[in-house]
Amino acid sequence: MTPVLGRGPGAARRLALLGGTTSPGDCLAALHYLAQPERMLRGNSISAYEHAFARQVGVRFAYSFSAGRVGLYGVLRALGVGPGDDVLLQVPTHIVVANAIRYLGARPVYVDCSLDSYTMDLEQAERCITPRTRVLLLQHTFGIPSDLEAALGLARRHGLEVVEDCVHALGASYQGRPVGGFGRAGFFSTEETKTISSTMGGMLVTDDPLLSERIEAFQAGCAWPAISLVARYLLKLVLYHLLTEPRLHRYTRAAYELVGRRHPLPRPTSPRELLGLQPANYASRLSNAQAAVALRQLRRLGQNLDHRRAMAEEARTRLADYGVRPPQPPADAEPAFVRYPVWVGDRPRAVRLASPHAVLGTWFTSVLEEAASPTCAGYAPGSCTRAEAAARHLVNLPTHPRVTRRDVTALVPALVQSGAGAG
Repeated sequence: MTPVLGRGPGAARRLALLGGTTSPGDCLAALHYLAQPERMLRGNSISAYEHAFARQVGVRFAYSFSAGRVGLYGVLRALGVGPGDDVLLQVPTHIVVANAIRYLGARPVYVDCSLDSYTMDLEQAERCITPRTRVLLLQHTFGIPSDLEAALGLARRHGLEVVEDCVHALGASYQGRPVGGFGRAGFFSTEETKTISSTMGGMLVTDDPLLSERIEAFQAGCAWPAISLVARYLLKLVLYHLLTEPRLHRYTRAAYELVGRRHPLPRPTSPRELLGLQPANYASRLSNAQAAVALRQLRRLGQNLDHRRAMAEEARTRLADYGVRPPQPPADAEPAFVRYPVWVGDRPRAVRLASPHAVLGTWFTSVLEEAASPTCAGYAPGSCTRAEAAARHLVNLPTHPRVTRRDVTALVPALVQSGAGAG
């Protein structure tokens, strides 16, 4: 039976794509640093945050940066990746991941995804390996761990380094261990759409002492961000906390869309990056103020993850009532869904029908999200057909702490009426 989509008792609420990760206390901490600019850039919160993050992942070393992409660039550089080298990475992914490889003069080699888990098709990856291949870059898409046992076996057979892309996957685990500590290194993001938010930010982790020395030297050579930029990040964190409140978001989202790209808040991806070009001040550090805010959220990570998993399970159960097949994580994997992916036959219809209740996520609308064109980063159209289909058909549901079971129930009709699971 197809459900009837109505406004219902929860219609006054409209869920944002992000939100709920930050708390009023985080906002007060951000305002505290805004009032003390001399403490914004450097301070003890950076090392405290790095040590806490390393403990969370179960490794010895963690290094913070202005974004996860900078951590990826830094570890590839530390591994000696450069001109003449290939790095295997899956699509769909984000343009900034391919950029980090290309900025070193290396070549990204794109591998298709599995439509069960949206992680890398390892059989195809093995067919792509040549004497030029140096690194297997594993993306834990939407917080669904890759099949790490199979991936590590593949890497051993071919002498490849494994780097884990954990930007969606803080708190996910495989065989009882957190992701990020299986390969030579792993990198995470704390950009505003991720599991915890410092507006922008990233972390690189490793358990390898020799590699950590090189990464530490790279971090020491990175520039500190401008105080004015950090202030804008802190202000954005406070504003987004308020503007994404579900009973306000019906109105604030309309205003945001009216303003469009003319708003003055800092954006996560620069215009040059969208074109595959390296921006000025690319390799930069995370500020003390942002580290302090992120550390507060890291201490609440368990509650955050419990909620996300509960909302993902609610979505799985409700959609299963209509015969929709959920994502299939590998055996022994426990996802930490930063968003919950659903395949729909008609994505514009799903977005439209869901709009009274939520702004649906559309990661990914391209095999290289946000790129002006995938070809600007060397992607050959038609080479990864499953990823291209996923980029046409995936929507993703918010799982953040402001989502309720009632919200999930309200969203299911939009997905069912749009052909959820039809592919």
